[in-house]
Amino acid sequence: MSTTSTVDRAFEAALYADTDAALDTGASLLAADPTADEELARRGREFVAGAWRRGWQPADVVRFVRRELEDEHVRLLARLIIEEYEDEYGNEQGHTAGKRQSPSPRWTAQLDDVRELAAHPTRTDRFSHATAALELYRLLLRLPTLEPLDRPRTTSGEKNSPHPESRMLSRIRALLAKAEATGFPEEAEALSAKAQELMARHSIDEALLAARTHSGNTPGACRIGVDPPYETAKAMLLDAVARANRCEAVWNEALGFSTVVGFEADLEAVELLHTSLLVQATTAMTKAEAAQRKGGRKRTKTFRQSFLAAYAHRIGDRLAAVAEAQVAEAEAEAGTHGGRAPEQDLLPVLAARDVAVRDQFTRMFPDTVTTRVRGVSDAVGWQQGAEAADRAQVRARPRLPS
Repeated sequence: MSTTSTVDRAFEAALYADTDAALDTGASLLAADPTADEELARRGREFVAGAWRRGWQPADVVRFVRRELEDEHVRLLARLIIEEYEDEYGNEQGHTAGKRQSPSPRWTAQLDDVRELAAHPTRTDRFSHATAALELYRLLLRLPTLEPLDRPRTTSGEKNSPHPESRMLSRIRALLAKAEATGFPEEAEALSAKAQELMARHSIDEALLAARTHSGNTPGACRIGVDPPYETAKAMLLDAVARANRCEAVWNEALGFSTVVGFEADLEAVELLHTSLLVQATTAMTKAEAAQRKGGRKRTKTFRQSFLAAYAHRIGDRLAAVAEAQVAEAEAEAGTHGGRAPEQDLLPVLAARDVAVRDQFTRMFPDTVTTRVRGVSDAVGWQQGAEAADRAQVRARPRLPS
């Protein structure tokens, strides 16, 4: 019996059926024929490539498989992703196969994370491995088509895709990491405030530079996971951060992520700030809940959902105020110099970028609906969440001397 027919028979038995008996039949066929291993892996790489054609990216697939299956499936998927990449682009020494254009920096960064997952060894028997492969392939086969995001970078050097992290963004990332790690609120506040200031100024500088050089950059998009529990409140927080940073976000509840549309500098700011604020919100919620328990109140799901929803609502107002203050400060500074070229007039530049983002968002998502927030009925949770948002480190501070 050929290896191809073994895999075909296993797929016919198990890949399109949902019963355990069918899965066991397919896995038994594969486990009994070691010569089918190579063909089974090749089919897996084809399923991975099919996911790319349907708009998925490495981080999206890993996140979804982790949500639906187990760690062994995630490790198997990671190995298939890396093998598919090496088939298309060559080995680590850079000898490319030339089948596709080189991947974008964002895609490459995701592959680096996947490569770490693929490095973890998997020790299992042949039947268990075959079962995991069939379960994974069955899930990959049924992935829906997503809106395409950033395309692989063209060989002509076109820069309408994520660029390598700048020194400014590295500094912002380091400041936020220190703010999350310190046990002293005053130090965290100073670090986060400086990070927020740098973030806003970086976005403004990027906008003015693009206008001055007529770069022709257009908005892009990225996907950010929204993990359980309390996904609705977390999606609200991400939406608030996105809007404050001149981006638009839409939440795909069924697949567990939000897509954020905006210019690259702003997308990077959203990713960094959302991650930091989610850590702050979760820490504040845990402390508030502990205080509630000391007062004799039991932990409740509605308390946590209400807390996070209120935090997201209030933080959105605060972030918007900070962003407006930074724009006003930049305008005032520019006005003191006088003689600006039209493309250096900040407000029209930002307005044009807002229109471009909204147009791109509408093209990608012509049909969106507003969802009702469920489970927000705890008045104490809402009040304490709003108070925690007021204490969050997003306030602007006077510019430090250079």
